[in-house]
Amino acid sequence: MTPKICVSTLPKTVPEALRLIEKAEAANADFIEVRLDRLEDCLENHRGLADLAAHVKTPKIATDKASRNETEHRQMLTGAAKSGFEYVDVELSTPQLEDLIKELKALGAKPIVSFHKFDGSLSISELNSILERQISSGAEVCKIVTTAKQVQDNLTTLNFTSTASTKAKVVCFCMGELGKVSRLLSPLFGGFFTFASLERGSETAFGQMAIQEMKAAYEILG
Repeated sequence: MTPKICVSTLPKTVPEALRLIEKAEAANADFIEVRLDRLEDCLENHRGLADLAAHVKTPKIATDKASRNETEHRQMLTGAAKSGFEYVDVELSTPQLEDLIKELKALGAKPIVSFHKFDGSLSISELNSILERQISSGAEVCKIVTTAKQVQDNLTTLNFTSTASTKAKVVCFCMGELGKVSRLLSPLFGGFFTFASLERGSETAFGQMAIQEMKAAYEILG
């Protein structure tokens, strides 16, 4: 099995996004996440989103973590689906989540339902409870990301991923400096993919490794 890597990007403009997408494909990313947080011009002009979705062949994931009102947030996500993004990431806490997921699917996108815990880890039973909620919502991919406060937290997420991946497509690992172990090993335990930055200094989350670092580590692991 070849581990799949998603390169996460956080562009400020559409031209910058196009350049980052090209770099990610050149680095042989399996998926490219385009964080729409700062792309305000795409909120009213979906033409920009269509340009991003059509650029290069690597499957792209639209994610919006900006502090928008709910109407604008949904408008950005549905706009990404209409524009041809293969995947659209939606937080589990989103109001009227099931309705949004149905709409995204009708528009041709595969919904990734995400849960993030930024202040610590979760038990296996808590992780399973979140997974069941994600599956029930209609998620195509279930993403659960916690934060490692100790190295052992990686073992919990990896054990969970090993079992959960038999039920659904799962992306699960720990953030933080201590979470690098699970970021790297998650695909080897059945995770659908893991996340990397394009290069050092362009991380979009704490503890992210660069894609070439990950690929080198996978070569060593065989």
